[in-house]
Amino acid sequence: MRPCRYHVAAVGPARGSGGSCYAGSVARGLRVTALTLAVLALCGAQSQDLLSVLSDELARNFSSLQQRGDPAAYFMAYEVTEEQGCTVAATLGALQVSRCQHNRVLDVTVRVGSLQLDNYHRMPGERPVFTSAARLPLDDVPGAIRQIVWLETDRVYRSASERLIRLKTSTQVRVAGEEQAADFTVEKPSVFAGVPEPFSFPKEQWEERAKKWSAAFGASSGILTSQVSIGGRREVKYLVNTEGTRLVHGRNYSRIVISASTRSADGMDLNLTENLDSEDPAGLPGDKVVLATVERVARQLEALRTAPVAEPFVGPAILSGKAAGVFFHEIFGHRVEGHRQKDESEGQTFTKSLGQPVLPSFLSVIFDPTRRRAAGIDLNGHYLYDDEGVAARRVPVVEMGVLKTFLMSRSPLPEVPRSNGHGRRQSGYEVVSRQSNLIVESSKTVSESALREMLRQEIRRQRKPYGLYFENVTGGFTQTRRGGLQAFAVIPLVVYRVYADGRPDELVRGVEIVGTPLASFGKILATSDRPEVFNGFCGAESGNVPVAAVSPALLVSEIETQRKETSTDRPPLLPPPPGGGS
Repeated sequence: MRPCRYHVAAVGPARGSGGSCYAGSVARGLRVTALTLAVLALCGAQSQDLLSVLSDELARNFSSLQQRGDPAAYFMAYEVTEEQGCTVAATLGALQVSRCQHNRVLDVTVRVGSLQLDNYHRMPGERPVFTSAARLPLDDVPGAIRQIVWLETDRVYRSASERLIRLKTSTQVRVAGEEQAADFTVEKPSVFAGVPEPFSFPKEQWEERAKKWSAAFGASSGILTSQVSIGGRREVKYLVNTEGTRLVHGRNYSRIVISASTRSADGMDLNLTENLDSEDPAGLPGDKVVLATVERVARQLEALRTAPVAEPFVGPAILSGKAAGVFFHEIFGHRVEGHRQKDESEGQTFTKSLGQPVLPSFLSVIFDPTRRRAAGIDLNGHYLYDDEGVAARRVPVVEMGVLKTFLMSRSPLPEVPRSNGHGRRQSGYEVVSRQSNLIVESSKTVSESALREMLRQEIRRQRKPYGLYFENVTGGFTQTRRGGLQAFAVIPLVVYRVYADGRPDELVRGVEIVGTPLASFGKILATSDRPEVFNGFCGAESGNVPVAAVSPALLVSEIETQRKETSTDRPPLLPPPPGGGS
C-alpha cells in the first residue's frame, strides 16, 4: 500500500466532491469582517445564511442525539466546502478543455462514546469512514439545506453507533485497556470570518493565452504530446461544532501547468512538467516567462530522447531544492504524522524517538501552514485553520537534528496530548494528521558553486566514475506500513552525471531514486544557501490535500538509483504531420 503519492496537478474543481474565541491575524487576500456570530453577516448574506442554518441544525440534532441516542453523541461538527473553479487547456494552438464548476459539499462528524473510546477508534488494518461528501444546494434555501443535513446526520449517527458497539465487544480493545491514548481531545473554540477575494477567471482571455502558449510546442517535431493548462480555484470552508467553533475561511489558488512527452528509440516514455503557481490568476506570469518555460521543456525533452540510459547507481549526488523538498516529504514527513504513531499496522519509525537525534545536527524541519510565501512563490500548503477548526501554527518538528514533536490532529498521543493544527482532509474523507508547508532549514550552508566542488571532492574520495545531479522531479511515494518494506521512491525528470575532472555535465534518462528512510538521513553532508519551492498535492488516507516543500539543495554522500521501467512500444513509424501547431 502506498499511503502517499506526492504529485503535481493542474488546478481545477476538486472532487465534489460560546467559550473563548480565537481571532486569527488578518492575512493578505482575506477580507476579515467579524469575530462573533452577531456580525458574521458582514461577510455577506450567503455566508451568514449558510452558517446560521448549519448552526441551528447542529444544535437541534445534537440535542436530540444526546437525549434520545443510545449511545449518546458527545461531539458533532458540520463542515461545508464550497468551491468555484475553472480550467482551460490547449495543445498545439487548439483548445482542448474549457470548463467551470461550482459546488458545495457537506461532511458530517458524529462522535459517540467518550473522549477515551469512541467510534473513531483505530484498529489495525481498519480506517473508519462515516462521512460521504453529500452535495448541498448552491442557493441558500434553508429548507433544502436542512433536509440534506438532517438525513446525512441520521445516517452517520447510525453508522457511528454500530461501530462503537462492535468496538466495545472487541477483545483487542478490552485487552489494550488504559494503555492506549484517548481517541479525541478538547480544544479551544475558534470563531473567525474571512473570505478570499471574489472568484475572477476571465475564461476567454485564458483560452487565448493557452492556445498561444501551447502552439510554441509545434516547433519541436520529436514531441508526441504537449499541453498548456491554466486553472483557477476559490475555496471557502464553513465549520461549526458543538464546542462553539464557528468559522468561515478559505483561499484562492491558480496554476499554469506546462507538460509534454516523447518516446526514445528503445521505447522509454519520457515526460516533463513545469508548474507556475500564484494565489491570484492575475499573479501568474505573462508571455515572456511562459514561452521561455515552454521552450525549455521542449529543448530538454528533445535532449532526453537521445540521452544515454542511466545504469543503477550508488554514490554521491546533489538534489536540487525541489528534489530535496520531495525527498524530505516522502522519507521524513509522513513518518512524523501523529496518527501513524498510534496505529499498530504502521512501521512507527519515530514513535519512540522524541528527544532523540533523527537528522544531522545542522538540519531543522518546520511545518508552517501560516507561511504564505517562500523564495518569491506562493505556498500551496497555506491555511488559517485545519479541518477540525484548530488554528494553524508554526510547528518545529526537528530542531538541530532532534525530534521535538509530531504533526497532530485532535487524535492525541500520550507524549503530545493536543492538536497543533494539522488535522486535514479532502471532502468525503475523515480527518487525520497531515503535512502542510514543510520547511527545511540548515546551519551548514555553502554557495551552490561550493556545493558542486564538494560533490567533485566526494566523487574523487569514493573513487566513483561520476556523481549525479537531480535538477527536477515530478513527485514520489512512500511505504510506511508495517507489513511492507519501509521504502520510498522519488521520481526525477531531469538528471545529470557530474564528473570530477570538470567535464560538462551529461544528461541521462531512466532514473528513479529509491531507498529506506533511516539509511538515507545520515548521508546528508551539506546544503546550499538558496531555498527552492515544490508545490503539489499529497494523496493519503484523508484524500488529496495541498502541500508545499521548501528546501535548499542537498549534498548526499550516497544515494541509490534504479533504472526506470521501459515499454515495448516504439516511436511512431509515420513521420509527423507538417505544420505543427500552426
